[in-house]
Amino acid sequence: MEYVVEVKNLTHYYGKKLVYENLNFNIKKGSIFGLLGKNGTGKTTTINILNGFLKPTEGHCLMFGEDSYKLSPKTKARVGFLIEGHIQYSFMNILQIEKFYSQFYPNWRKEPYWELMAKLKVTEDQKISKMSCGQRSQVALGLLLAQNPDLLILDDYSMGLDAGYRRLFIDYLSEYAKAEGKTIFITSHIIQDLENFLDDCVIIDYNSVLVTMPIKEFQEKFKQYKFDTPNSELTLQKNDVVRNFENIKGHASIYTFSELYEVEEHLKKINVPYNNLRLESMTLEDAFIGITGKY
Repeated sequence: MEYVVEVKNLTHYYGKKLVYENLNFNIKKGSIFGLLGKNGTGKTTTINILNGFLKPTEGHCLMFGEDSYKLSPKTKARVGFLIEGHIQYSFMNILQIEKFYSQFYPNWRKEPYWELMAKLKVTEDQKISKMSCGQRSQVALGLLLAQNPDLLILDDYSMGLDAGYRRLFIDYLSEYAKAEGKTIFITSHIIQDLENFLDDCVIIDYNSVLVTMPIKEFQEKFKQYKFDTPNSELTLQKNDVVRNFENIKGHASIYTFSELYEVEEHLKKINVPYNNLRLESMTLEDAFIGITGKY
């Protein structure tokens, strides 16, 4: 199997503060990969390490087989990178900015850019500075796709976007990636739009890695069990069965990778009074909150 990105035993500190340790994942060629986590968990740090802007404390990353801290110009040219804030040179209009960027990329293909502009229903003389945040994000995406990179890296693409523009962004990106055989690495803390978009994911928390698996497998295996308990103050320690726990006035939820009988055995073993133990369906956003916690 061909991997575009390989992250091996990655550990990073800022001074004495641990960001994460032993982060491992591979991104398959032609796949859409998500690095998911709350703000401050190390998503942008990982992006900076991958792009060679930052040297990790331990471990290493490979991009197209090269050490990410020593990428050749040829390999760098295969990567398109979209950062928060989306776009510079906002004094230009959409025609001017397309012509400007095209001078720097020998493999420039303007068709994806103009196809996306047509969806926005903007005129060629529309200035970037007069556009909404959502429209500017689509201009940035169009410019990124026109570079024709083999790997697209999108760092928190959803910043400042409303639901409609987030959906346009994801839908168009998904169609383009499948049609062109591109590889996408996306980071986000906005989960609800990614349910039918991602192939694989890593979910990180503060100082730890919670999940590394295909997104469909995570949704199938990670479960929420609810039950009622007379003990409104009940708390449960996290362990192999209980990955997270909530109790709101006697209405309790266990988030787990375990089966129903395993949860039931665990509750009996620790003498928890309960009734009406049942499996509750979850969206990807529910599961993300369930494994990372609400706070």
